[in-house]
Amino acid sequence: MATLSMFPLQSVLLPGAVLPLHVFEDRYKALVERCLAADEDFGVVLISRGSEVGGGEQRTEVGTRAHIVQAEQTADGRWGILAVGTGRIRVDGWDDDAPHPVARVSDWPDPPAGAAVADALAAGRARVRRVLALHAELGDPGPPATVDLELGEPSLDSHRLATVAPLGDLDRQQLLAAPSIEQRLARLDVLLDEDEQVSRARLAGG
Repeated sequence: MATLSMFPLQSVLLPGAVLPLHVFEDRYKALVERCLAADEDFGVVLISRGSEVGGGEQRTEVGTRAHIVQAEQTADGRWGILAVGTGRIRVDGWDDDAPHPVARVSDWPDPPAGAAVADALAAGRARVRRVLALHAELGDPGPPATVDLELGEPSLDSHRLATVAPLGDLDRQQLLAAPSIEQRLARLDVLLDEDEQVSRARLAGG
């Protein structure tokens, strides 16, 4: 178990994904400065109820460890940072006395990939590309169907599919919290099947 500075957000960061942040609250400016000074990671969890500003929000128990790869401070003291999700974490408890959110966390990597994961990933990539192509045909915003979907490691590849797929944050949170790669890909397939049916109905309806 480790202690980690935390940044609750109204969006989900998945391992391998990039997170741009504009930081203006004093407590989170202090978080950024601490992480930069000590080359520390911070954690990101989804706010399940409430707001990013002011505190008092409800937070999920599964999140992502993030590392700052780029930071720039403006003349008025605000920070613009770019962070990358590096791994999944489970929140074991919160320190309510800290000047910014701090939690006791445990790293929670996926179990080793089973023999069927390679085929499931290939099917997932094909399904994501098909769904993205449908959304493009409908004129919806989003990445192109040709987007790179491989990061070179099964767990990261499964999170990459969840990042790129046209999903809401609650669905992404479900995928982040899936106990294994296999279960994540199975749940993603269900979500994409629902999305594909809706998209095809929209196209048929003109």
